[in-house]
Amino acid sequence: MAASVREKQAAALKRMLNFNAPPLKNTAAEPVWKVLIYDRCGQDIISPLLAVKELRDMGITLHLLLHSDRDPIPDVPAIYFVMPTEENIDRICQDLRSQLYESYYFNFISAISRSKLEDIASAALSANAITQVTKVFDQYLNFITLEDDMFILGNQNKELISYHAINKPDIMDTEMEAIMDTIVDSLFCFFVTLGTVPIIRCPRGNAAEMVAVKLDKKLRENLRDARNSLFTGDNMGASQFSFQRPLFVLADRNLDLATPLHHTWTYQALIHDVLDFHLNRVSMDESVGSESSPAGARPKKKNKKSYDLTSADMFWQKHKGSPFPEVAESVQEELDTYRAQEDEVKRLKSIMGLEGEDEGPISSISMSDNTAKLTSAVSSLPELLEKKRLIDLHTNVATAVLDHIKSRKLDVYFEYEEKLMSKSTLEESLLDIISDPDAGTPEDKMRLFLIFYITALQPTSEIDLDQYKKALLDTGCDLSPVNYIKQWKAFTKIAATPSNYGNSGVKPMGLFSRVMNSGSQFVMEGVKHLVLKQHELRVSRIEFGVLMIYDLQETDDYRYFDPKMLRGSESSIPRNKNPFQEAKPGKRVLYGCSELFNAGQFIKQLSSLGQK
Repeated sequence: MAASVREKQAAALKRMLNFNAPPLKNTAAEPVWKVLIYDRCGQDIISPLLAVKELRDMGITLHLLLHSDRDPIPDVPAIYFVMPTEENIDRICQDLRSQLYESYYFNFISAISRSKLEDIASAALSANAITQVTKVFDQYLNFITLEDDMFILGNQNKELISYHAINKPDIMDTEMEAIMDTIVDSLFCFFVTLGTVPIIRCPRGNAAEMVAVKLDKKLRENLRDARNSLFTGDNMGASQFSFQRPLFVLADRNLDLATPLHHTWTYQALIHDVLDFHLNRVSMDESVGSESSPAGARPKKKNKKSYDLTSADMFWQKHKGSPFPEVAESVQEELDTYRAQEDEVKRLKSIMGLEGEDEGPISSISMSDNTAKLTSAVSSLPELLEKKRLIDLHTNVATAVLDHIKSRKLDVYFEYEEKLMSKSTLEESLLDIISDPDAGTPEDKMRLFLIFYITALQPTSEIDLDQYKKALLDTGCDLSPVNYIKQWKAFTKIAATPSNYGNSGVKPMGLFSRVMNSGSQFVMEGVKHLVLKQHELRVSRIEFGVLMIYDLQETDDYRYFDPKMLRGSESSIPRNKNPFQEAKPGKRVLYGCSELFNAGQFIKQLSSLGQK
């Protein structure tokens, strides 16, 4: 199987940190010690991929932000990893004039313009530091990889390419062009890192088409310059996919506004929904001490605790896509197993220390057997401690998630929304849930209503809409998101039908009375045991239609771009209808988005768009 995009980007970073030379494997030689200087964009790209220990193993003794106060370290080389912005170039020129480091390796996340390169050269010349500027590289790494096959285009200043930015009614043509150029630059970097030129498909008449046209042009221009093309010779090499050409399907968020609002039931999605989960790190408040504060005293401050949920965490890799009740059971099972192993070590220690004094001489066979067991147990101690750390991590995170589920009745919301989206029979009226003061926050109620409003087969009458609005207002909701969705429904061409949202649903398995033994960390009483059914979201149907896995009339009109064709033409659509082999079910699909938001963040964008 070909390397994942995470592996490719991590390998590119490691090469950069080794002065743009392939890292030596299995060498006992000490690495060259150096400092890493990055901006916020560079930090966001590196942090999900390389841990601090990995940076140290590569000789990075210090990693500092470009715009922080930095002391001179004149005998150490510095590797820079920054965006080529005016502000960053000015600071680099200042570093050269201040003679901060022994030598400079400038690595730009996106391609630097000639004029900015000349600014650096002028600063180096005036500072008499020409010989110290050792290398200047365009790295084409302007995207963030969060999973093996999932990436986002940006995090810093993400509001500049947000749903709100693209869909605000007063957007100027120049603003839209700048947004499209930013998105295209990141996508171009993604395909350079992947080492392959895609075939591009997109719908007509929206932002996705604008991105496709610009990306096709940018790829063509690079391929036309054979000597400097980033997709030929050494730039391709071992980084090729096992198939020759990937299919790149571009979609507009307006394709499906219901799914991002949907309450979730799997572990990773719940963490992203209800906790502060950012670039694979979850941050939570934890109280200092368990005692309550005396009457009249200030409440105790809360510490912020952060946990990294990485690919090295086997429990996370196995259970991040599992329904939450299964995760709670699995955490408890892991804890029970750990306690049994811990008790065995204690028992062996007790036997080795106490037997012989009270029982007389013990046989050499028994002694030898126990010694071997104890040696084995002690040697596995580091592994046991790491296992305990991960169990504590997931116990704390899952407990925090469970608190939200129980206090907000998220299981009720999830089940009801699944029924709305799959057009199943509803056992309770929407107004009853909205009006229930014990069921969820105002935001939860707004999300539920918007899903109903977006997916309704028949237009909601003004009388009914006013009734729902009054109920939402009574619970403390801001109605701005409703105003925007009403405008969106009036102008959009997309008709919300059952086929748009697939045959998803849940299978209720009754309530949890006692999922685990009485010593469990998780009290799940009253929480519904919901088993997920197969989902087929609208974007998945479009993906399958474009891949020609099955016929879908909606995708027949999708535009087709092949940057490798000398003359761009819609007539270049292939006559044969063989599906793309690696994207068939069970094969590889990569997902990316311009911004990764949770439902609360999306509601805020809709609210801003709907304000009058």
